[in-house]
Amino acid sequence: MDFPYRRAGRRAPDRPAVLIQAVTEAAAAMRADVDALVLGGRSMGGRMCSMAVAGGLAAVGLVLVSYPLHPPGRPDRLRTEHLTDLHVPCLFVSGTRDAFGTRDELEAATADIPAPVTHHWIDGGDHGLRSSDSEVAAVVTAWLVDLAGQR
Repeated sequence: MDFPYRRAGRRAPDRPAVLIQAVTEAAAAMRADVDALVLGGRSMGGRMCSMAVAGGLAAVGLVLVSYPLHPPGRPDRLRTEHLTDLHVPCLFVSGTRDAFGTRDELEAATADIPAPVTHHWIDGGDHGLRSSDSEVAAVVTAWLVDLAGQR
């Protein structure tokens, strides 16, 4: 989905409340066609989906690609306060050279999620995961098939 700021042609994102509301509205529109939703996205989009689900938006899973654990060079500014409110299986796909969170940082931050957490690491990948689309798609597809088999 495109967030409101992107549709308006702006580069700067809206406040989280506006972004979460956009996720909630998009999920409501999709619910008319499906019984269960897995939500997710890349970087900020995934973070907003995870915040919406932590806030009560119904989903059966989350796919979080290049989760922005903290701003680059600012490991003291963690974006984790909502993670303990995630009660659905989560897939985190990240590069081993992501400036927004190291492997150790992300694994430590997600250890307290009270639901199954799967990590997939793309060796040498940075936050953009350039040239990794096929690997990301294969990992997400396999995880979704496995999740569907558990339901």
